[in-house]
Amino acid sequence: ASRAIRHFSASSPYGSASPSTTESKVTVRTLAQMRQKGQKIACVTAYDHPSALHGEMAGADLLLVGDSAAMVVHGHDTTLPITLEEMVWHCKSVRRGAKRAMVVGDLPFGSYEASTTQAVHSAVRLMQKGGADAVKLEGGAPDRTKAAMAVVRAGCATMGHVGLTPQAVSTVGGFRPAARDAQAAEKVIDEALALQDAGCFSLVLECVPAAVAAAVTGALSIPTIGIGAGRYVDGQVLVYHDLVGMHSHPHHAKVAPRFCKQYAQVGPTVIEAIRNYCDEVRGQVFPHDKYAPYRIGEQDLEQFAESLARRGLHVAAEAAASASGMAANKEEHRKHGE
Repeated sequence: ASRAIRHFSASSPYGSASPSTTESKVTVRTLAQMRQKGQKIACVTAYDHPSALHGEMAGADLLLVGDSAAMVVHGHDTTLPITLEEMVWHCKSVRRGAKRAMVVGDLPFGSYEASTTQAVHSAVRLMQKGGADAVKLEGGAPDRTKAAMAVVRAGCATMGHVGLTPQAVSTVGGFRPAARDAQAAEKVIDEALALQDAGCFSLVLECVPAAVAAAVTGALSIPTIGIGAGRYVDGQVLVYHDLVGMHSHPHHAKVAPRFCKQYAQVGPTVIEAIRNYCDEVRGQVFPHDKYAPYRIGEQDLEQFAESLARRGLHVAAEAAASASGMAANKEEHRKHGE
């Protein structure tokens, strides 16, 4: 059964949609309990109100407002260009669609590296202005764990992220899998433990061998969320656009991650729908009367047309009469009257 239902306002020409649910909101405590019970955590990225509604209505536990928005929404080749203010905007949009799911916002590149003061300021802004329930930062080096600790002490629930860290793409020369030798695997374990000690409530493991992810999960007492890290973790996260098959452009096909399973092919369906719409507009098929539901009373229309004519707007008056069928109605009345 669906965990949320949509409500539309009948009084609005467009309607509005908002999820409602009787289930309790997911919190840090909920995730800890899920790990203890062996219940897997389902996380999906969301970047706006529609994607948040989809995740919420599908029953996702976590909605990650990822800096991946730079790539899948803004069209950049990396996550680096997106700013804190843009992330605040994305979080605000997702927050309006998420009621049960926990919303975690990524701290973008350049928003927390300079100092612990900068990190706290950015985290507070993402939660206070963006409405996020928690924030996420990348990396487990000493300066990052120090930043994580400061953010936690400031009252912001914080998720860590180790393995492949996309914000470090320029220093490692691309999006490369992590922990593929013993030394690198030990480093991931050490960083994960350090982030846990810093107070992180959960940890993302990206693009590491399943055995390494299993070891990290076994070493920690906080939930682990894998992406391209195999099944031996406490939960999974995938990018919204990837899992629904949103993108159809050849460029995206070249950069789509190998670890992502596509559960639908929404992109081609969307393209076909828009193509059909364009064809119907050009062929004057759309909109027919069914999709022009608003009416003006016959007397009001006559008054309107007469007013236009008095103003010298004869073409406009004739157009209004023709569109409404007023001229045809008058001719029909005349014939019946003879």
